[in-house]
Formats: sequence, structure tokens, C-alpha cells
Amino acid sequence: MTIDHAHRTRDVDGHQGMHVDQGALPGEHPGRAVNPVIKVQDIAWLEFRKPDLDRAQTFAEAFGFGVTVRTDDELHLRGLADGAPCVIIRKGRRTSYVGAAFRAAESADVLRLARATGHRVERLPESIGGIGVTVTDPSGQPVRVVADLDDGRQLPGQRTHDYNFGALDPAGITRTNATQRPPHEPALVERLGHVVLQRTRYLENLTWYLEHLGLIVSDFLYYDGQRHRGPVMSFIRCDRGSEPTDHHTLAMTLGPSDRYVHSAYQVCDLDAIGAGSRYLTERGYRHSWGIGRHIQGSQIFDYWRDPDGFLVEHFSDGDRFDASLEPGWAPMTASGLAQWGPPASKDFLGIAPNKRSLSELRSILTGLRSDNEFDSERLLGLMKVASS
Repeated sequence: MTIDHAHRTRDVDGHQGMHVDQGALPGEHPGRAVNPVIKVQDIAWLEFRKPDLDRAQTFAEAFGFGVTVRTDDELHLRGLADGAPCVIIRKGRRTSYVGAAFRAAESADVLRLARATGHRVERLPESIGGIGVTVTDPSGQPVRVVADLDDGRQLPGQRTHDYNFGALDPAGITRTNATQRPPHEPALVERLGHVVLQRTRYLENLTWYLEHLGLIVSDFLYYDGQRHRGPVMSFIRCDRGSEPTDHHTLAMTLGPSDRYVHSAYQVCDLDAIGAGSRYLTERGYRHSWGIGRHIQGSQIFDYWRDPDGFLVEHFSDGDRFDASLEPGWAPMTASGLAQWGPPASKDFLGIAPNKRSLSELRSILTGLRSDNEFDSERLLGLMKVASS
């Protein structure tokens, strides 16, 4: 028996298919700046403040981070990949997200950004090494660009698995006279993948990141029936020319407040995600949503709340795009968040009755009275997303 050629694996356009349109219409946002100040190469780390570093460390180790620095006032977390810490937590009276650091290609880029923005270049702490410049995005959030870091060595990876997917092709049988036994351990974090931010002045902030950091948009989302008003969310990647990069290193969405939404950390495969999910569940941590596979970015995902309420994600098998791919355009819907998996939870969507949703409700009332991009029509669009 032969298999029809139509069913064989073939190259396809990454923007064809479920919930995705053909691309931009004439006059829509191009998704990149013509002449950015610099082009960052990757995200380096995220910074937080938390009052209880012991509790933060206990969760971090269960989530799969390694600890490189621990003092009374500071906690550095790393993944298995070589590089600087991917999370830095400093002791503070209140829990807060401080900002992100992005890695420049070379120190000359740090100097160029400093000159363009009128900020000083500083030497980074000895535990990290290198230099950096801290600028501020239009929302007032610090953004650090760094170079020449003292990267730690790569650590041994978590064991990936051989799979027997050979029903139609005997060559797919890779495991014989052996069992499949994923270890009962955390899903070991390999690296920081991306951060998602909400902004009341979404387009203004988007333009700033494209112009100053040279980021480019992979996908735009718009509210159903409001495409003429422009996008309300973007998945943004680094521009390394012909070298493929993560589908998004930064994602940004319009909303009633300027805040952190979530951050994502790569692990080796689906077994790591599943075993890690069980490991966290057994220790009483709060699951938010998953396991499933996203549409924009295609990642297999699993979302958790840390003890301070921050949303964090394990992911694996994400898309990689080079600079040649233009942005895709799609309507924003809750059903469009995943190809498969359970429906998006109320906790993930931010509509579960708790302190966070009450805070966001207050932000909506404040935002509608303020001079920003989040107006009553946008609110109706957002409510339609939550009910979809």
C-alpha cells in the first residue's frame, strides 16, 4: 500500500491555517522599524522584587531553576544553557516586576544606545560581569541592554526520550527492549524564552521597542470587528537576519494597566512538561492552564502561579523564524490561544474572582477615564475575547 503524497510531510507557510489570516492589508503596521538604533540578540534576564526569598527559592527549585547566587537580599536563578542568570530576585517590601534585560551583540551596541538616549553605561555586578545601559520605555518600565557578560558554562541537559512513532514507517521505531520511564523530578529549565507585558499605550510602546531594540513582529492580533483600529497584541522576535530566532522574545498586549502578564521558560520535551507538572502538583503549587499547544508560536505549554501570584510557563517545541517572514494577522479569541488542550482557564484569562481580577477591574475604571489607547470600544473587544 502506498501513502498519498498529500499526506506526506511538506514545508508549509507558518502563517497559514487555524485562526491566521494571509497577512497585512495595505497601510497596516509593518511590524518593524526602518532604521532601529540597535538590534538586540536575545532576552537575558528578568528582575523581580519579593519579600520572602526563601519561599521564592523553594518554588524556583521545584519549577526547575538552578541557584547561582543566594544572599539575604538577592537570589539569582539560571537554566541549563550557558549564559547569565535568567531571573534575578531582590528582596523588597512588596512583590513587583522590575523589568527585563536584553543581550546586545557587542559592547558597541550598548554604547550606541546610551548615546542615542542620553543614558550612562555602567559596569554590571561582578557576579554577572560585562556592561549595561538602563533606559525607560514609554510606560516608565526600566529596560536594560547588556553585553560582554561572564556566561556560566552549560550544564548537563535533562534526558530527552526516544519515541516509538512507527505504525506507518518502521524506521520510526527507535526504542527496542527498553521501557519509557521519565524521571520523577522537576522539568529542568533550559533558558528564559520570553516575557509578556500589558500596556495602556500599546502602539506607543510597540514602536519604542521596535525603534530602540530592533525587534520585529511575528504576529499581530486584533479585536474581532476592530481590525480597522489596528492591532491590540503583538508577538515580537529578535532580528538576527538569516539566523532563526524564537517566534517571540517579547509579547505585548493592550490593556487597562501597565503590568507583567507572564514569562516563559524552555524545557527539553513534552515528557519533561508532564512530569514537571506532576512534581509541582504534588507540592501543592497552583496550576493555571495546560497542558496544550499554542497557535502563535506553536509551543507546547503549561502555566503555573508562583507563591506570589506571578504567572510562569514551561514550554517546549516553539517556532523559529528568520527575518524574512512578514507578520501574520489574526483576530484575538480565547479559543485561538491553543490548537489543542483544555479551554483557557479563568485564572489564565484574568477573570477568576480574586485580588488580581479585582485590581484589573479597578484599572479598567481608571483607564477609561485616562488619556490612553484603552477606551470603551476596546473594552467591548476585550470582553468579547474573554467570552469567546
